[in-house]
Amino acid sequence: MARITAGVGSSHVPLLGVAADQGKDQDAYFKPIFDGYEWTRKWIADEAKPDVVILVYNDHASAFDMSIVPTFAIGCGERYAPADEGWGPRPVPDVIGHPDLAWHIAQSLILDEFDMTIINEMDVDHGLTVPLTMMYGAPEAWPVKVIPLAVNVVTYPPPSGNRCWALGEAIARAVNSFGEDLNVQIWGTGGMSHQLQGPRAGLINAEWDNRFMDGLVGDTQALRSIPHIEYLRETGSEGIEMVMWLIMRGALGKSTKCLHRHYHVPCSNTAIGHIVLEPVDGTVPPSPTLEGNNAAAQSAIS
Repeated sequence: MARITAGVGSSHVPLLGVAADQGKDQDAYFKPIFDGYEWTRKWIADEAKPDVVILVYNDHASAFDMSIVPTFAIGCGERYAPADEGWGPRPVPDVIGHPDLAWHIAQSLILDEFDMTIINEMDVDHGLTVPLTMMYGAPEAWPVKVIPLAVNVVTYPPPSGNRCWALGEAIARAVNSFGEDLNVQIWGTGGMSHQLQGPRAGLINAEWDNRFMDGLVGDTQALRSIPHIEYLRETGSEGIEMVMWLIMRGALGKSTKCLHRHYHVPCSNTAIGHIVLEPVDGTVPPSPTLEGNNAAAQSAIS
């Protein structure tokens, strides 16, 4: 049986991809940022060794634009190339998917009444490739298969934190019902507090960011009830990206333990946030809807 063994939260600041690609990760400005990921790189390579990562991120007008804005989209393809974000694609390997697990998750989520958009072909931008770089460095090929899960946090209305947390719970149910023995991690990316435009451009709220990371640990579910207006007021117009971390947290079950945590200011015009969690009690609420719909689907197939 597949299982979710850990969750990772991380900012996906595009400047970090530039620094890594140009060999500047040990420069004075970048070294404290990259040093905060050394523990995770060693842990992933020596201990965790995931087979598949479900990587929750937001697209930055690379695969999606105003002609289509899916709230939740899951990549079910075999391969995803790095996107050209205006200065050419990043010189990193293509991302290799896991179509069997991705399609299984898509079916389970839709029967669990999450209206997913299914994507079979798309390029992936820094929102997805920068976290891979921060965890794995610059390999010739990524040593893990990746299922992209894109969330709309760019155009109003984004999903609520509660809906994101519930989606994480549904993802855990889906993974747990997949028959192949797989070590699966789920990563929530984006954030932390930042605003890119207007009179509050450059806003960083370190106190709020750290309280948010505190709330990911243990058995509290307080984060799922934070309203959109609080993200906007306290963390800037782009701070809403942190709801994607709640998908990761929801997938880890009732309670979590923090294995590693890193926070640093500045990183471009934001802070860098990073946390590694493992489930202490991975129990997630059952879904009567999913059970009933699966039974009906199996009956119809028979």
